[in-house]
Amino acid sequence: MSADAGRGGGPSWVAAPAAAAAAARRETLGRAALGGFAAATAADLGSLLAGWDPGHVLFKPLLMPLLIAYVLTRGAPRLLVAALAFGWGGDLALLFDAEAAFLAGMGSFALGHVCYLVLFGTRPVSPWLGAVYVTALVGTVGLLWGDLPAELRIPVAGYSLLLTAMAWRSAAPAARAGLGGALFLLSDTLIATGVAEWPQLPRPDFWIMLTYLAAQYLLATGVLAARPANPVREQAYGREVIQD
Repeated sequence: MSADAGRGGGPSWVAAPAAAAAAARRETLGRAALGGFAAATAADLGSLLAGWDPGHVLFKPLLMPLLIAYVLTRGAPRLLVAALAFGWGGDLALLFDAEAAFLAGMGSFALGHVCYLVLFGTRPVSPWLGAVYVTALVGTVGLLWGDLPAELRIPVAGYSLLLTAMAWRSAAPAARAGLGGALFLLSDTLIATGVAEWPQLPRPDFWIMLTYLAAQYLLATGVLAARPANPVREQAYGREVIQD
């Protein structure tokens, strides 16, 4: 009997087809989840363009669960799943037009950024890129400060600092993830300008969701693409833990 049979409880000629069938099922489920995410994205953005609020309320809650389902079929690290789940919590909170809901949504997204930061690990990132992000942070918060409601100034500033750190560090795993981090920063900046009652682009919610969904997709797929192609691992880049 082979060593494989001793470890797996059966002969390798039985285990191999079973593993192939399981992999095929995961691939099918992954394709279905990604197709569902694309369809829900198109439906949500179309609803925003058309000004059909019930469509946005219907499709927005489906987006992150479908993306989570996709990354799970690709063996996503738990921190990536958690980051997307906190994003979903933020999505749900922001469906309600109230200051308490806005703060709850911001808090949920902030927890997602913490998950991303831990997931990105300690790989070095260009300090010049960091300088660009710091300049953008200081400039944006400084310009918005006087126009933000007084009770939101400190929470928005603190959240902006965390978001900017995530956006900078997102370049660690892959350029694709770095682009996702930059788009997340852009999306939330568009939200902040709306809260400050600055002039907005036509259909501002469309642009916010477009950049946000692109950000989450690029972050998720960038993290997955950057993982070493070997055994099952636990999060993080820079100090990867391999499980036997």
